[in-house]
Amino acid sequence: MGSVGDVSVRIEWLGNKEEIHIRQGKGSIVPTKIKIKKVEAMERGGIICGLLLCLLSMVRGEDPYLFFTWNVTYGIISPLGVPQQGILINGKFPGPNINSTSNNNLVINIFNNLDEPLLFTWNGVQHRKNSWQDGVPGTNCPISPGTNYTYRLQVKDQIGSFFYYPSTALHRAAGGFGGLRINSRLLIPVPYHDPEDDYTVLICDWYTKSHTTLRKFLDSGRSIGRPEGVLINGKTAKGDGSDKPLFTMKPGKTYKYRICNVGMKNSLNIRFQGHLMKLVELEGSHVVQNNYDSLDVHVGGCFSVLVTADKDPKDYYIVASTRFSRTVLTAKGIIRYTNGKGAPSPDIPEAPLGWAWSLNQFKTFRWNLSASAARPNPQGSYKYAKIDITRTIKLVNSVSRENGKLRYALNGVSHVDPETPLKLAEYFGISDKIFKYNTIPDEPPADLGASVKIQPNVLNVTHRKFIEIIFENHEKSIQSYHLDGYAFFLVGIEPGTWTPEKRNSYNPLDAVNRHTVQVFPKCWAAILLSTDNVGMWNLRSLTAENMYLGQQLYISIMSPEGSLRDEYNMPDDNLLCGLVKDLPKPPPYT
Repeated sequence: MGSVGDVSVRIEWLGNKEEIHIRQGKGSIVPTKIKIKKVEAMERGGIICGLLLCLLSMVRGEDPYLFFTWNVTYGIISPLGVPQQGILINGKFPGPNINSTSNNNLVINIFNNLDEPLLFTWNGVQHRKNSWQDGVPGTNCPISPGTNYTYRLQVKDQIGSFFYYPSTALHRAAGGFGGLRINSRLLIPVPYHDPEDDYTVLICDWYTKSHTTLRKFLDSGRSIGRPEGVLINGKTAKGDGSDKPLFTMKPGKTYKYRICNVGMKNSLNIRFQGHLMKLVELEGSHVVQNNYDSLDVHVGGCFSVLVTADKDPKDYYIVASTRFSRTVLTAKGIIRYTNGKGAPSPDIPEAPLGWAWSLNQFKTFRWNLSASAARPNPQGSYKYAKIDITRTIKLVNSVSRENGKLRYALNGVSHVDPETPLKLAEYFGISDKIFKYNTIPDEPPADLGASVKIQPNVLNVTHRKFIEIIFENHEKSIQSYHLDGYAFFLVGIEPGTWTPEKRNSYNPLDAVNRHTVQVFPKCWAAILLSTDNVGMWNLRSLTAENMYLGQQLYISIMSPEGSLRDEYNMPDDNLLCGLVKDLPKPPPYT
């Protein structure tokens, strides 16, 4: 029995009928019967509590709540034909898709049934004023084995295609990832017609070695080497006629495919056999709609494309293959026309060669200035080029061996996560015992080839400023970076080294607002962002090996007033560990 406003509510579990009845004392604010899928007993309490909270939010006029219960376990999977230990969510690999709408509140109760501590991060979700939910080791204590923790995050003022994955201990190499889509609200126009259906496509390189074996390689100072294959939604077609379709299409209809590279290392090129892709969204931004026969999707990046079933009715391949690697690895999946007859052609479209092609493709991506994203105002109403830059931070990546062990660094510092998360140390006022701010200068040192410092790497950045971050890549491999808590304007990528005069080559009008940046070999890239989101935010290499061995840092942006206007209070049930475990909680913001 529960009460919502002045409405009396009774929720009854009818296990034999697999449904819940809601009986109202008076009024009618929800349907009287809600059908649900069969669930385990563990989930029933959460569903019932969730329904009460949903009713409460309806009475109060809050944004809707979506509730999820995840049981995270190990299981045997064989995506490349070799049995190996994978990480499953509710028995699934990949994990379940999160289907949400702008401003929804997501409540995700995670039961960790692994034998190791666990965290999940939500790649591309900005967590406005709420880095408490970011799910990386610098902000959160991990969920201990045999326990559970509930993430509460809001997809505030965002639309687009994203994904989640485990951020701890190289767990991503075993799975645990899934799609996260944020649909536009009905009152916001979308710059294309509604598709017939909406599909999530998760592509990744894949290792047949377990994540624990790969982690031992890195801990011993070795590289994890090259992957053994590529997967599309956890599979690759055998091509012997036994493959079931990944997706189906009705002739003449148009479909939306949300494509994300959730892999460990490799950029991947994706193409649809015999079909063009119309790019409509890139990492949360509507873009100018161009047609492509193939797209390079770098690690951590996501695209949304429209594909029309306008070819002969039969089966076709969707193909993903590695880029910038000595040996090209390829995965295939079946797309089937509903009235189709005939196997796909064995002639697989080839991927382009070289990184110059990829750089040129990047230059075709443009912000759709007239389209509305999560808010009614057009994207182009934000004139980023007219804002004065208040600080320039230049980051140069490097690789070295320290005492015979492989390390990656930014500006000569290779990051390590302390036992006490950086955010908690800062919040409890003991940061001086855990780390030092600004251990790297805004300009990289001249002697980057010298020994690197292995320590927490934290930059202090002033709230509500407009800053420029330059990435320079002196190495022979492509670099891909992601910044939590933010989207930024990727205004330029060019060969050579950056100088202030290079600002003349920036895109001043329609650079895409996004959350990943690629830096090609011997090139630089420039991003612009407004530091308006208080929190401790991770800037990391999306190459798993590089990140694990230090190529990351944290950006601390603090509220000058310590006000709820700028940042939410630490949740009452926030996990505590390290030096803050037994400390009294600081007074809440007001």
